[in-house]
Amino acid sequence: VQTGRGDRKYSGPSDCVKQLYKRSGLAGIYKGTGLTLLRDIPANGVYFLSYEWLKEILTPQGESVAKLSTPRILLAGGMAGIFNWMVAIPADVIKSRFQTAPDTKYPSGFRDVLRELIREEGFTSLYKGFTAVMLRAFPANAACFLGFELGMRFIDWICAERD
Repeated sequence: VQTGRGDRKYSGPSDCVKQLYKRSGLAGIYKGTGLTLLRDIPANGVYFLSYEWLKEILTPQGESVAKLSTPRILLAGGMAGIFNWMVAIPADVIKSRFQTAPDTKYPSGFRDVLRELIREEGFTSLYKGFTAVMLRAFPANAACFLGFELGMRFIDWICAERD
């Protein structure tokens, strides 16, 4: 979270870990892990469920999901990414604010962060970065799931060749 301007607090990632450990121990290195789980568990559930659901919907009647066309895989993957981040953004904003704050700023953890955000910046502050995240979500996740599906098809082809 340091900028390129002014005095640098850390000389690199390993220096950051060393300083965090010296200042706050192991807890300082893992600060925000619980919030990361609160973000990732529901968001990933939505991500994979929506991808599988969209693949089923986009598969023409009488055809196998395994033979879904590339454009349909891209659509399902891209939309799954959108759905994932729609769920993840509020928790991500809270997590980022908590992790970058001084150690004593939020003694009650995420509840303090949430109260402060809503009180000082309004409910919409939980969706900071929404546009940038959504612009990235569709193409990144479309490509991710296309790579996954092509990889699975390649593995299936190799296994079929051995039989």
